[in-house]
Amino acid sequence: MNKSSSFFMSLAALVLSIAALCLCLFCCHKKTNGVEEALKAKPEMVIEAIQAYEQNAREQAQAEAKKLVEAHIDELNNDATTPFVGPKDAKITVVEFFDYSCGYCHRLFPELNAVVEANPNVKFVFKPLTFLGDVSVAAAKASLAAAKQGKFIEMHNALFGANDRLTQEKIRAIAQEQGLDMSKFDADIASDDVATILKNASELANAIQVNGVPALFINGGLLQTLDGKDIQAAINANK
Repeated sequence: MNKSSSFFMSLAALVLSIAALCLCLFCCHKKTNGVEEALKAKPEMVIEAIQAYEQNAREQAQAEAKKLVEAHIDELNNDATTPFVGPKDAKITVVEFFDYSCGYCHRLFPELNAVVEANPNVKFVFKPLTFLGDVSVAAAKASLAAAKQGKFIEMHNALFGANDRLTQEKIRAIAQEQGLDMSKFDADIASDDVATILKNASELANAIQVNGVPALFINGGLLQTLDGKDIQAAINANK
């Protein structure tokens, strides 16, 4: 989960606040004593200014992010090439961006899986990303190749449920355990079709500013959590 943007926002707010204060003192030198007295009397004014700036920046960022998601909502919820479980035209759609090599995604997996099982009338869409290297790519392609044989969710669950660290050899062994046609599996992994699905997921993530995984969108609303209760609460709020 990405916390760097919050740090840089806070740092930028602090720099701007200090610069504004210095400019004020320079331009209004006749009132310097008054400013000094005010700050001495209420030094928390600087913190309050920073907090107000951060709040305003957050609200603007959220508004912009909402516009981006709205512009891509059909691609997000209804892309025909993206694996999903649940009713195709469900009232509620949960989209997960994830990486098979992401530790946080592994922590979320059992929580989200329980929510999936508890909500058969909700559509759950799975968009694999490959932030973390070759194994991420191999696992994502393997799950999409399994989807070509109608076994995406079985492969997906097995990849996240693996006890050992994923390797290319382990991924192939998991595919064999799912009873896949391995000749077709290998062909699909190498296909332009699977590569395009991955590329489209990555481009969509960039377009709607998904900067960290796992990232969930529930009827277009962003939710970043590792707690199934939060996901269920968001689902309930959309009923």
